[in-house]
Amino acid sequence: MESDIITLRKPKATDGYALHKLVERCAPLDPNSVYCNLLQCSDFADTAVAAEDENGELIGFISGYRPPNRPDTLFVWQVAVDSRCRGKKLGQKMLFELAERLAPEGVRFIETTITPGNVASETLFARVFAALSAPVERSVLFSRDEHFEGKHDDEVLYRAGPFKLTPPNA
Repeated sequence: MESDIITLRKPKATDGYALHKLVERCAPLDPNSVYCNLLQCSDFADTAVAAEDENGELIGFISGYRPPNRPDTLFVWQVAVDSRCRGKKLGQKMLFELAERLAPEGVRFIETTITPGNVASETLFARVFAALSAPVERSVLFSRDEHFEGKHDDEVLYRAGPFKLTPPNA
C-alpha cells in the first residue's frame, strides 16, 4: 500500500460487490454470495465497518450482527483485511471502531468463532479483548463431527465481556 491513509466508516449497499472481491483476496476466509455481502453492507451496516484507502478501495471489512436474544452482544461474523494492509493493526482499529459505535447502544460483549489453529484471528481477538479489559470464555459452538460431518474444523466460540472502553484522553 502506497499510503497509510485509511478511512473507517459504516458500509453502504454499493460496497457489497467490493466486499465479495475483498473476501476472495483473503483466503482462507469462507466466501459468501454477492447477495449475502450486499445484505451485510445494507441491512447489517450498523454492526459492520468498512475500511477504505485514499483511492476509495475497500481494504478491510468486519461484518457482524446483534443476536436477537442477546442485544448486549456484537457477534463478529467475519474479519477481512487485504494482504497489503496486514501487520498495520487494521483489524484491531476496525474492532475498536465497532465497540465504540455500539457501546452507547448497550453492547458490552463481543462474540466470534475461530477455528483452532487460526493464529491470526486468535491473536487479533486476544489483543482486542485484553485492551478492552474483557474476560473471555471459550467453548465449541459448532463441532466438526456434529455440525460439519467431519468436513470442517470446530468453530470455537469466544465470548468476551463485559468490556470497558478507555476514555480518549487516557
